[in-house]
Amino acid sequence: MIPEERTYNGAVPPPGCPAHGATPLHQDDLRRLFGPEAEADPAGLYEKLRAEHGEVAPVLLHGDLPAWLVLGYSANLTAMRTPSRFSRDSRRWTEFREGRVSPDSPVLPVIAWQPTCSFVDGEEHRRLRTAVTDGLNSFDRRGMRRYVTRFADQLIAEFGAAGQVELVSQFAEHLPMLVMTQLVGMPEEYGPRLVAAARDLVRGTETAVASNEYVVESLRRTMERKRADPGADLVTRLMQHPSGLSEDEVLQHLRSVLLAANETTINLISETLKMVLTDRRFRAHLSGGQMTLPDALDQVLWDSPPFMLVPGRWATGDTELGGRHIKAGDMLLIGLAAGNADPAVRPDLNKPLFGNRSHLAFGSGPHECPGQEIGRAIAETGIDILLTRLPDLQLAVEEEDLDWRGNWMSRHLTGLPARFTPRTALQPQDPTTTASAPVISTPAFAPHVPAEGAPAVPAQRRGWWANLTAKLRG
Repeated sequence: MIPEERTYNGAVPPPGCPAHGATPLHQDDLRRLFGPEAEADPAGLYEKLRAEHGEVAPVLLHGDLPAWLVLGYSANLTAMRTPSRFSRDSRRWTEFREGRVSPDSPVLPVIAWQPTCSFVDGEEHRRLRTAVTDGLNSFDRRGMRRYVTRFADQLIAEFGAAGQVELVSQFAEHLPMLVMTQLVGMPEEYGPRLVAAARDLVRGTETAVASNEYVVESLRRTMERKRADPGADLVTRLMQHPSGLSEDEVLQHLRSVLLAANETTINLISETLKMVLTDRRFRAHLSGGQMTLPDALDQVLWDSPPFMLVPGRWATGDTELGGRHIKAGDMLLIGLAAGNADPAVRPDLNKPLFGNRSHLAFGSGPHECPGQEIGRAIAETGIDILLTRLPDLQLAVEEEDLDWRGNWMSRHLTGLPARFTPRTALQPQDPTTTASAPVISTPAFAPHVPAEGAPAVPAQRRGWWANLTAKLRG
């Protein structure tokens, strides 16, 4: 907690701020990025901050920890592309080093340092990042499409005869993980349990500790199997890469890739399907050929990036960004959604941006998302298969009845009910047509996942984050 009399992390208050001049900037003068009001309308909050502060705004995170939210498109690119000024090493954070971050803080799980390429710069980043990008780029897109087609067909066959489907829970939440287990090199029967465990883990429920242990144990078993029986999969490629990753580095990167790819692709599929089902012009452009499905994905990535913001960058020294004085050790939050809506690059938010890939959804610079093409391929193929199999798919509720569950980093569409003409003839594809991993037993532990509708951020979440952080920090 910041003492009331303390200025914003020692920084000079920005011009136009109520605290500018002789008056210190109190924590009560800063807007919080958490809580019902902020999470209900994050886009509205970003625009208020932009009007008040310009490209870079002082904000508060959980526990009233100070940070700078980068709102401008250009300022975001500068922060992401200059690691010499803005490092990814979270151990630089002043609030952390001076003991103001409580052990159970909900910001720790996403900023606590880990031995992955996401938290290092320079030569060490190149060593780890090269192994990850080489592993991910080695996958054949045509072969990946076969996996996506196979699992999409299986999912559609499960609800095809009903004539109705909840597209988030019955389709979007399953497809990415089912495909990723194949790419990682995990046995096929791990897929359904990993789907449940990954979503449970991200939601931070009371069973999140068990879910995380299941993910880690599944990866450990896969690594043991691949030592004896290597294959054309990500586990083997990371273990055998010339960069010489340690066992822990392989494990942590696999876990990060699996969870990040799953969560972002779920959101991309859900938001694109929502756009198709609710925007008549969008669907008409898509079905009429004026817009391709890749174009549609880019429009969604501009309007609804899978993550609204990501922490973070940490200033390596006193510097300036967007006219603001940033002190060494200050944390910057990369405002992906805010940057995408910057009036300097998008004066008219209603104007289509078909085929324009200069959005910030996947980041930029040395730490740009290495798996973005895999995520796009899963989403593009999965949506294409769904709309081809069910061409008369329609929203089953009013658009205003759709609901989102939010947190300080992202918003998740909680449901997308749809109806269509029943397709009783649909059958899942014969699994023998696509190569899969050998059948072996799954880990004995399987987490219990609470029913839909559980609180988005239950009280138990902090205990799990504290346990995880303790493990990561040794």
